[in-house]
Amino acid sequence: MDFSFLAKYWSYFNYGAVVTIIISACVVFFGSIIGVLIALAKRSNIKVLDWIVSFYVWIFRGTPMVVQISLAFAVMHFGNLPIIPFGVLDMDLSRLVPGILVISLNSGAYISESIRAGIESVSKGQLEAAYSLGIKPLNAYRYVIMPQALKNILPALGNEFITIIKDSSLLQTIGVMELWNGAQSVETATYLPFEPKLFAAFYYLILTTILSAILKKYENSLNGGK
Repeated sequence: MDFSFLAKYWSYFNYGAVVTIIISACVVFFGSIIGVLIALAKRSNIKVLDWIVSFYVWIFRGTPMVVQISLAFAVMHFGNLPIIPFGVLDMDLSRLVPGILVISLNSGAYISESIRAGIESVSKGQLEAAYSLGIKPLNAYRYVIMPQALKNILPALGNEFITIIKDSSLLQTIGVMELWNGAQSVETATYLPFEPKLFAAFYYLILTTILSAILKKYENSLNGGK
C-alpha cells in the first residue's frame, strides 16, 4: 500500500476532521435541546402535543438518515448563504446548515428517549417535594430533576456524540466537505481507490477512541472518581 500521498494531502484529512467535529458538536447541542423539549412534551398531559412529538419521533427514527439529509437539502437549500474558506477546504453554508439541521432533528428523536428514561429514573418524590415547597414545575425540572438525571443521561449523550461523528460522513451526499468527503477528494486527485479511504477510517477510529476516553474520564469524575 502507498501512503506517500499523506505528505501532500495530510491537510485534507485534518481540516475535514475539524469540520466533522464542528458538525458533531452542533448536532449534539441542538439535538439535546430538541430531545429535552420532546421528552418534556411527552410527559405533559396535553394529548395533542404528545401525539405530535410521537409522530415526529416515529418519522425520524423510522426512516434512513441519508434519505432525510437528501430531502432536507432539496427543501432547504439556502443558495444565498456564503462559502467560507477553511484551509484547503470550503465550508459551503448552503449545504452545511441543512445538513446540521436535519441530523439534529434526527438526533433529537433518539436523545429524547434517553432523556425521558433519565428523568424517570429520578424518584417522583423529588418532584413532589419541589412542588410542596412552592417551586414552579419548569423550575422544578430545571433545578431539581435535570441535574440528577444528567448523571444517567451522560453515557447516552456520549454514545450519541460518537455516533454522530461517524454518521456525519453521510453529509458527503450533499457535498459537505467533512472528513469522508476530504478523503474522496484525495482519492480523486491521486487515483488511489483504497488508501485514502483506509486512512480516513483510521482517522475516525482515532477520533472516536479519544472522545470515548474523555467521556469515560468525565463519567468517573461524576461518580466520585470510581
